[in-house]
Amino acid sequence: MSLNGYSFTHNWLYILIFIHVVSAIVGIGPTFFIHVLLRKGQTYGQLRNSLGLTQALEKFPKILGSLAVVSGLLLAWLGNYSYKQFWIYGSIALYVLIQVVVIGFMAPAAKKVAAEVSRSAEPADQPVSQNIAAGLSKADRINYIATCLGILLFAFMFFKPAF
Repeated sequence: MSLNGYSFTHNWLYILIFIHVVSAIVGIGPTFFIHVLLRKGQTYGQLRNSLGLTQALEKFPKILGSLAVVSGLLLAWLGNYSYKQFWIYGSIALYVLIQVVVIGFMAPAAKKVAAEVSRSAEPADQPVSQNIAAGLSKADRINYIATCLGILLFAFMFFKPAF
């Protein structure tokens, strides 16, 4: 029996595929959800809550994203795929690029906003200042880049393009 180029002689390969797919979805999932947390028009109280949730969600890409990479490399090695195939290198490059965008650009922008919000003594029901709103907007725009790269990454893994 074969599925997407994998020859299954053992049931454990199904388990590895399941681990890879779930860890990829859950590991990159926060990239898509953070847009809700970085939305415009929040009060100080809402933003404090959103930033707390954002910090909690940062754990998923670190742990499950790494598991997705390791399980993906194992699947490529154990499957009928050559490491010379474009989609494998493209997927790895996209994953690294997402990490660079999120860790190198989005996280520092979000941390700057979080620091300003934590220093603020404004009441929870007060709308955020224009300075904080601008920083929030910047972090969200950067996150849109990671979101687009994530969609492209999923497309590479699903369609396995060859050039």
